[in-house]
Amino acid sequence: MNKVINKAFRYRLYPNIVQERVLASFFGQVRFVYNYFLRKRIDYYIANKTQKKKGLNYHDTAKMLTLLKKQNDFSWLQESNSQALQQSLRNLDTAYFNFFKQGCRFPNFKKKHNKQSFCVPQHFYIDTKKKLLHIPKLAPIKIVLHRQFEGIVKSVTISKTCSDRYFASVLCEITKKIAKKKTGKEIGIDLGLKSFIVTSNKERIDPPKFLHKSEKKLCRLQQLLSRKKKGSKNRNKARIKIARIHEHISNQRKDFLHKLSSRLVSENQAIFAEDLHVKGILTNHHLAKSVSDASWSEFIRQIKYKSEWNNVVFTQVDRFFPSSKRCNSCGWINESLTLADRDWTCQSCKKLVDRDFNSAQNILQFGKLSLNTVGGESAKHIRPGRLRVVKRVAELGSPPRLRGG
Repeated sequence: MNKVINKAFRYRLYPNIVQERVLASFFGQVRFVYNYFLRKRIDYYIANKTQKKKGLNYHDTAKMLTLLKKQNDFSWLQESNSQALQQSLRNLDTAYFNFFKQGCRFPNFKKKHNKQSFCVPQHFYIDTKKKLLHIPKLAPIKIVLHRQFEGIVKSVTISKTCSDRYFASVLCEITKKIAKKKTGKEIGIDLGLKSFIVTSNKERIDPPKFLHKSEKKLCRLQQLLSRKKKGSKNRNKARIKIARIHEHISNQRKDFLHKLSSRLVSENQAIFAEDLHVKGILTNHHLAKSVSDASWSEFIRQIKYKSEWNNVVFTQVDRFFPSSKRCNSCGWINESLTLADRDWTCQSCKKLVDRDFNSAQNILQFGKLSLNTVGGESAKHIRPGRLRVVKRVAELGSPPRLRGG
């Protein structure tokens, strides 16, 4: 079985001083186009919200961009690659679509001091022998090809991090042969803070807490930064030191998540997890820093796309399913369970229950049921009430309730 997937390969760039200035100009022009037409779309919607056509689309903004570049005040937009500017409009259109159709947040205006990037969809070339990246209207840039990319190259994205480092992300279209899994292992995963994950086969992974380990150093450097004069070179040096520590923490976290998610996908045929409302949990100021450091959403995202690549079943149980409160042996629900209770005794079967392992077992049980629901609803969010209709209550003991966790 063959499957077409999109995979990105990230490489480090080393531009010279002249190339850095040209890239800064490209970043600024792409950022200006994005912000300019975001404002245009907002104003158009306010003025025409009672009309049949309430907003602008990509084709409207592309025509407006062509006319804008012909004006004398905006002729400097012709210095950069025209396709990079058009790609910025496509990204804006995608952000609008995600807001209105998928419930994502409204697109923000891009800032000069955040991470900068622009995409070149065509007319670029990577010289693997001389290790140079060729893009329109810019001299070849030195690129470090630490590994070979594969497949059909679709686009390249040039980015600059807050630590003043440059990268090229090469997007490739790969035809991957997917073989059927020989192992029939199935696991349930419970995410937490005391243990990063607890699986149904009694495996516990401690949270790495990369941010917590670097907090003292960050605190000291931020104190030094606050004493520097704004606009001075020393302040910029201090800012770069802090940015590189944050980048190091991010790289540590990504390395940990990628290795763990890859191992789980390679060892199992089916993976079941809970659908946590992470955005709601972050409103708790006592847990927000630890939850952000754990990066549950990124971990689930990695398992999801790696499962699709490797023909592994991945299902998320509904967030209102009481996985922690329900005894996995008899089905009794402990309504008085609090977050501080790590172990509790079931009043029905008198079993001593470990909170995290019990939750993983419940997620595994209801995850298996979701694969056999009517209409082939596997790999979707399955509500406990839906499972109760499809399967007899006697299979898992007393019925689960919709509220509680």
